[in-house]
Amino acid sequence: MLTEAITSLKGVGEKSAEQLAQLHIFTIHDLLYYFPSRYDIFEKKPLNELIHDDQVTISGVVVTDPVVQFYGRKKSRLSFTLEIDGVAVRAVMFNRAFAQKHIKSHEPVVLTGKWDAFRLQITVNTYKVGEPSENDTIQSFYPLKGKVTNQRLRQLTKQAINKYKHEIKDFLPTTYLSEYKLPPLYDAIVNLHMPKDKHSLKHARRRMIYEEFLMFQLKVQLLKREEKKKEGGASQSFDQQKVEQFTQSFPFTLTNAQQRSLHEILADMSSPLRMNRLLQGDVGSGKTAVAAISLYATLTANKQGALMVPTEILAEQHVESLKQLFQTRANICLLTGSLKKSERDQLLVDIREGIYDIVVGTHALIQEDVFFHDLGLVIVDEQHRFGVEQRRKLREKGLDPDVLFMTATPIPRTLAITAFGDMDVSSIDELPSGRKLIETYWVKENMFERILTFIQKRVNNGEQAYVICPLIEESDVLDISNAVDIYERLTAFYPSSTRVGLMHGRLSTEEKDEVMNDFSENKIDVLVSTTVVEVGVNVPNATVMVIYDAQRFGLSQLHQLRGRVGRGAKQSYCILIADPKGETGKERMKIMTETNDGFELAEHDLQLRGPGDFFGRKQSGLPEFKVADMIRDFKALEVARKDAQQIISEDRLNKDVHYEQLKQMLARELTTDNTLD
Repeated sequence: MLTEAITSLKGVGEKSAEQLAQLHIFTIHDLLYYFPSRYDIFEKKPLNELIHDDQVTISGVVVTDPVVQFYGRKKSRLSFTLEIDGVAVRAVMFNRAFAQKHIKSHEPVVLTGKWDAFRLQITVNTYKVGEPSENDTIQSFYPLKGKVTNQRLRQLTKQAINKYKHEIKDFLPTTYLSEYKLPPLYDAIVNLHMPKDKHSLKHARRRMIYEEFLMFQLKVQLLKREEKKKEGGASQSFDQQKVEQFTQSFPFTLTNAQQRSLHEILADMSSPLRMNRLLQGDVGSGKTAVAAISLYATLTANKQGALMVPTEILAEQHVESLKQLFQTRANICLLTGSLKKSERDQLLVDIREGIYDIVVGTHALIQEDVFFHDLGLVIVDEQHRFGVEQRRKLREKGLDPDVLFMTATPIPRTLAITAFGDMDVSSIDELPSGRKLIETYWVKENMFERILTFIQKRVNNGEQAYVICPLIEESDVLDISNAVDIYERLTAFYPSSTRVGLMHGRLSTEEKDEVMNDFSENKIDVLVSTTVVEVGVNVPNATVMVIYDAQRFGLSQLHQLRGRVGRGAKQSYCILIADPKGETGKERMKIMTETNDGFELAEHDLQLRGPGDFFGRKQSGLPEFKVADMIRDFKALEVARKDAQQIISEDRLNKDVHYEQLKQMLARELTTDNTLD
């Protein structure tokens, strides 16, 4: 059985098992599915076709004996010359003095490493004495940790494949294998670990990409179906006329995107099935207005609404803005952890008895002693800040309330179906008319004093500014500016009349709230901070956002930070101080200065950084695919999604005998898998 412990392989004792455990390899199945992360493909190309700085494989005859130079402590440099098609090429190896015994003059050698086209030199990673053989055309390399080597993994994988080949059984229905011309599972696993040639590797990868996507999408579809099937979920009979009157009472007209999203939300609320929807919209796109109308709709259906947000200060701000919108139409209360016990106890009684229509709060909303009279709608703002378990607790406070998640981190359409496949997605992808676009500039560090002078002019004009830094204190590892240093530079630069504040993640919640309150009440002119302001309060008077070492942030994060300004009538500015070394970094800074569209930036960010970095692995709920890549393999993702929808909607797992193996595999994975948590 593939579930047998890795120690069932010859030569794997307790010590080896401990080392393999660092790679999360515990069973034979874990080993077989621990695929190489890259392959060196030997293709003999003329030297003039090799690209500078690329990883290349070359072969030639050694013409000078290797020379070893020792320097530093246990450091060495081995070098020799080989001849390739009449051209002398220099080979350099670091800390491989032992190779001197293997590499001899007048003998052929195959080298893989980084190519320097200007020096005609290769910095060698791997070498093999002798002519390149047919079997050496593709070399696989695994992601390593600890003392486990590539060679060891290759040996163990080969042994496992030979010993357990009869256990490697296909579970994908043959329909899909033949329709998409995919190899059987055994062939795919063999060719991913020990590819015969490029063609075999390509098809093995295609098979595994489809398998990974199909399994994930099946889990997503099953989760979605279970959500819909769960008992409860009641149609909310809200008063359409009152909702329209409330919407018309706003001092502005909803944008088309707001109207579309609102229509989708209200349709869900009037449906007998529970709503499970994500409302995503750019900073300032008007999600709060849509949320307020949705809450009002639930009130007209004689139910309560709850709004959960990440911080107390944000909760306070939401209460104020909702009170302005609702006027006398609703009783709104604030439930946070900092309430006195007597106040809290009374508030809990009032919430349970239905005296309050809307409850706004932080995590305090999901504590065990909080009960609602009749909870109809739950809205979770900045949903990625909360764990699934916390969201589930809040949902269980009422009788299957409708749930709306909101995020100001625009998620590209290409990712929304996968990242939030168990939710329906609404997007507010246009800004209200008349909003002034934030002017964004990219400058180098030597402009810092000019920027400070620019900030001083704005402060003299009664405005405020943010200065954002990546770290709190000095780091030996990263040579990047930090909040404490910048704060000290600013206090030294500005006269005492310019009030400079400091905020970072190591302050307590109370200290952070105090600093943000001072800033929002204009008691601080310039706030130096780490990214804790990314999801923060509304300070319409703040017109300047300076981001230090901007190359350290992703585009979406930079856009979130930029969205802290531009909330009032005055023109706002975002200044990126950055000195990116690579082309990708420069490209990101350029994109930031060219567009204010969060969705467009999100697409760019996704292409430049990949889905893991885009979301942050731990918070995203995104699966870590072993072979597949959601951006590169998006077409395969779409195919797998459609197939998964068809399998679930037609109940093939239960009705078709050809899907029995797939059903069993899915059941096994669902018991051990937490990708959807």
